[in-house]
Amino acid sequence: MSRPSIELRDRQASSAQVSTPGTADTPFVGVSSDEGLTSRHEFSLLPADRGKHAWFFLAAGFFVEALTWGFPFAFGVFQQYYSTHEPFAGSTQIPIIGTCAMGIMYLDIPLVMGIQRLYPRFSRWSPVIGLLVMCISLAASSFSQTTTHLIVTQGVLYAVGGSIAYCPCILYLDEWFVKRKGLAYGIMWSGTGLAGFVLPLLLEYFLGRWGFRTTLRIWAVTLLILTMPLAYFIKPRLPPTATTHIKPFKLGFALRRTFLLHQAANICQALGFFLPGIYLPTYARAIGAGPFASALTILLVNVAAVFGCAAMGSLTDHLHVTTCLLISAIGTALGTFLLWGFATTLPVLFVFCIVYGLFAGSYTSAWTGIMQQITSEPVPAGRSGRNAGGATFDPTMVIGVLSTGRGIGSVVSGPLSQVLIKGMPWQGKVIGGYGTGYGPLIAFTGATAMFSGITFLWRRLGWM
Repeated sequence: MSRPSIELRDRQASSAQVSTPGTADTPFVGVSSDEGLTSRHEFSLLPADRGKHAWFFLAAGFFVEALTWGFPFAFGVFQQYYSTHEPFAGSTQIPIIGTCAMGIMYLDIPLVMGIQRLYPRFSRWSPVIGLLVMCISLAASSFSQTTTHLIVTQGVLYAVGGSIAYCPCILYLDEWFVKRKGLAYGIMWSGTGLAGFVLPLLLEYFLGRWGFRTTLRIWAVTLLILTMPLAYFIKPRLPPTATTHIKPFKLGFALRRTFLLHQAANICQALGFFLPGIYLPTYARAIGAGPFASALTILLVNVAAVFGCAAMGSLTDHLHVTTCLLISAIGTALGTFLLWGFATTLPVLFVFCIVYGLFAGSYTSAWTGIMQQITSEPVPAGRSGRNAGGATFDPTMVIGVLSTGRGIGSVVSGPLSQVLIKGMPWQGKVIGGYGTGYGPLIAFTGATAMFSGITFLWRRLGWM
């Protein structure tokens, strides 16, 4: 099977013909029929992998990624505020707000992407529509009087708007970047790490000075001003006629053994990945850190992830994806077992945060390698690849289904973590960080990280 992006071979504009897609800067000629008459429509394609339009798109995608995902990742600031201020103080449902926002955005990506692929005109306007929904949800949540109101607005409604705004970035990036696909995805996904460093500081300052109502309204207006100009650059490189053969809801690839093995490792990694983000500040306070030092743990993870995502994305352009996943797994597991496991002082804990951000935070940047592996596998005609009629599955849906797996891990990891630290087991019974009461949590995070690299072994055994 060909590469996942639509490519066009170079030729003179005057002799352009409908051909097998490939990379080019030259015109694309589409054919359509109307009442039995065939007409030819010529579109001039902009260059892939280079040129101002490709880089403007990537820059816009980076900031849309940062502003869309950064807010749910910074929810811990709101959770702490809601738990200690009226009218939400004491509510046991406050964590559900963040779980809904992040979980729904992960889980509904395949559905949203599929609809946007089926309706290209809707997809082109999706960034604007989604951003408006996000801003409206934040403004509405500022009027909330109960936790249920926050769950509906800041949780569910924000997540739906965020998915609608963000999914075109995935769909169109696959068209704008071909040879540098991994690097491009890595750069775009690193936006969440940057936002995870900046937003908590800003939001905590606003909350402390003006309260949650004014903070949400300020951020709604700021989000509107910052993102609306970016929506212009989130646009496709190819005309709709170039992707009509793609069937977004052909998900047969998800039942192939190769994908199932990748998905199992992906879900396992997600089960442990989110735990340090939840408990690092609490752990830091347990070993004597103050408020700023406790918050700094998360900031270090996020800023390290910016560099990790870009580096991992570049590696997937040069190494097999299972090798990239193994690098992420080894770095994360060793950092967790040896650094966090024996971190009884803040300097050691800070080193762990940097290592964790570099290796664990970059895991999803290897998804483009999984996409390439799945689309390059030979598939019997009529199955899940190209069938007799020429229809193919949407390669970007590989990323969509992987995100669903990550969403499952995200949702499950919260309740699971409560079980792991209930009663503070191992406290005072073992050495280092393992004896602080968070030992099972540390061990589970390291174990899931180690298992996430097992696809390297499975490939060596010939299973994928």
